[in-house]
Amino acid sequence: MEFDKSAKDCYQSLQCSLLAEMKLVFLIALVSMIVSHAAAYDPLDPNGNITIKWDVMSWTADGYVAAVTMNNFQMYRHIISPGWTLSWSWAKKEVIWSMVGAQTTEQGDCSKFTGNIPHCCKKTPVVVDLLPGVPYNQQYSNCCKGGVMAAWGQDPTSSVSAFQVSVGLAGTSNKTVKLPKNFTLLGPGPGYTCGPAKVVPSTVFLTPDRRRKTQALMTWNVTCTYSQFLASKNPTCCVSFSSFYNETITPCPTCACGCHNKNSCVKSNSKESHKRGINTPKKDNTPLLQCTHHMCPVRVHWHVKVNYRDYWRAKVAVTNFNYRMNYTEWTLVVQHPNLNNVTQVFSFDYKPLVPYESINDTGMFYGMKFYNDLLMEAGPFGNVQSEVLLQKDKNTFSLKQGWAFPRKVYFNGDECMLPPPDTYPYLPNSANANPTSILAMAASLLLVMLSMG
Repeated sequence: MEFDKSAKDCYQSLQCSLLAEMKLVFLIALVSMIVSHAAAYDPLDPNGNITIKWDVMSWTADGYVAAVTMNNFQMYRHIISPGWTLSWSWAKKEVIWSMVGAQTTEQGDCSKFTGNIPHCCKKTPVVVDLLPGVPYNQQYSNCCKGGVMAAWGQDPTSSVSAFQVSVGLAGTSNKTVKLPKNFTLLGPGPGYTCGPAKVVPSTVFLTPDRRRKTQALMTWNVTCTYSQFLASKNPTCCVSFSSFYNETITPCPTCACGCHNKNSCVKSNSKESHKRGINTPKKDNTPLLQCTHHMCPVRVHWHVKVNYRDYWRAKVAVTNFNYRMNYTEWTLVVQHPNLNNVTQVFSFDYKPLVPYESINDTGMFYGMKFYNDLLMEAGPFGNVQSEVLLQKDKNTFSLKQGWAFPRKVYFNGDECMLPPPDTYPYLPNSANANPTSILAMAASLLLVMLSMG
């Protein structure tokens, strides 16, 4: 009986162990699924994406002519130079006969063609935008900007890029055409993940006199979303804090952006920092950073400057530590509860971001056109700065426990690393005292002195 009981106990414990292992495996799988789906989700721009739309405008003898439009619907993330790169795989043996407003980087093997030679015969063509100033007969509407696209929230008119492509050896009707697959978008580096092409209702166009509507013969969309985790293993910017009520400056965390460039950095006061050609970028966009303890290309500094009766003022400064890159049409996004009551922004343009209608705590700062919308390379001119005047909400405003500092900071769409909360500038002990109790103590002391006299 004891043997049977011990065997039964052993069997039950084995069952429990297996059950626990199965639960653990299930939880790991569930978490991995959640993380994989949430990797491209930005809580401050939940609907941000780049949509690539293909409109078949006409059928040809062996294929079709399509207008391809890329819309950057991201509020504060733009595509900087050297611009976007788009690729896909053909479903059959299609070729590109010609392109207007863009070009493929390689022609591929077109040896089986005689007479008319296609523009590209590769199974997976790689397409880039044309540079400004190309001949007029090679241009297409919203093309030829070197692949640069502004953020939707900053400049909607410049957040579009387009080209025309003539496809051969393809289907010649809605039923026979096969959608391209395996879309890849670089903007200009990694970070974007594109979904499959999906047929949508045909796009409707208005004639120039706006009196007649026409529509595409067929339309399909591809949606691409951005993940900072895919773009870079380390952050690309960091944040430091200071205040008028504490002499301590809270710096960026050490190696906030990784210290893998520590051996190749340049000291700010060295001869190399003034060497001719130091600002020339490399083809692979390898940075050349100024030597700092944080080793970040960009630092954002937030200084709590003045505390008035009904208002308070903060100073914001952005510094570039990369000798080989400047930032055109840069964006800075800050999340802070008092951004729901911004009175004035000096030297920067400002736009509230309200992804959730009930919460207004996020805003986008960006440079004024032709004034400070260009953040220069590292050096004496590699910084931009502004001040923000905010009206107090007496129910929430406080200088205690780091309330006056941002909750999140993004530069050019990438989240910056903040210092640990326990290192924030703190109020002196006297500042925490109740002003009413101080006045009461002073009055009591005065009465004692008078009675003694």
